[in-house]
Amino acid sequence: MGLISLGCIRGGILLVSQLAYGSSVQVQLFDSLSGHGNGRLICIILLLLAGGSTLAQELNPLEADRAAIRAGAALYRGQCATCHGADAKGISDIDAPDLTLVWTASGTSDGAVYATIRDGIPGSIMPSHGFSDNEIWMVVAYLKSIGVSGSAEPVPGRPDRGRDLFATHCAQCHRVGGHGGSLGPDLTGVPGRRSIAALTQSVRQPSAVIARGYRPVSLVTRENRHIRGTVKSEDAFSLQIMDDSQQLRGFFKADLVQVDRGGESLMPAFSSEVLIDDDLLDILSYLDARN
Repeated sequence: MGLISLGCIRGGILLVSQLAYGSSVQVQLFDSLSGHGNGRLICIILLLLAGGSTLAQELNPLEADRAAIRAGAALYRGQCATCHGADAKGISDIDAPDLTLVWTASGTSDGAVYATIRDGIPGSIMPSHGFSDNEIWMVVAYLKSIGVSGSAEPVPGRPDRGRDLFATHCAQCHRVGGHGGSLGPDLTGVPGRRSIAALTQSVRQPSAVIARGYRPVSLVTRENRHIRGTVKSEDAFSLQIMDDSQQLRGFFKADLVQVDRGGESLMPAFSSEVLIDDDLLDILSYLDARN
């Protein structure tokens, strides 16, 4: 709860006490204080306390409330899923971001997410919303409950050796710090977004979960050319892919005689015989050190 000085009235101070929920306001009029100096001093203190009310809004008062999370899920499905997807992982065709990764960005707070939902993002397709304060906090609570989290502790391993292993096994298709291939996801900072267990599964069983933007497709053209790659974008008349030689290519659907979707990931599975556990930890340690 913070105090905001609205001014001094004949040496007295009118104070407004706002609750963190933003749902009620209590007004109090304090008796006159003797001496103008004391009045000015109290005004300064109260203005400092007012800053505390802003900071309090950085914390979600409903974060641990299971009922609020369920309500937030319902609000999300009704108002947000059309653009961000039912799984909140985003829709790349309209540049709607993956909301499960919101808290992996440096400096992101509950209050910042609250403000984005309330105010929208000028110049984008993200509108402002007319939710009540409590409803916005419910949505924030829901999104945080499904958000991914990375490794809180440094990944054990030998990052120098991991750098060499990454260059051998990964750099042809994956980028780190702006260097490497583009066929697979950019792995810059990935240990901060995903757990070691999840990353290990992605290496051992890459087809178990394939991220949007990297789903495989096989095409056959009218000229009987066979092309394999990953779908990057698509509309009713055209298809854009990155082929397995890492070239971006576009096709009119009318020029394709066959489009096969799904199947195995273009990433090969690295079994523990091909890449032992210690080597994998060294690679993850290198990626963590580059974060």
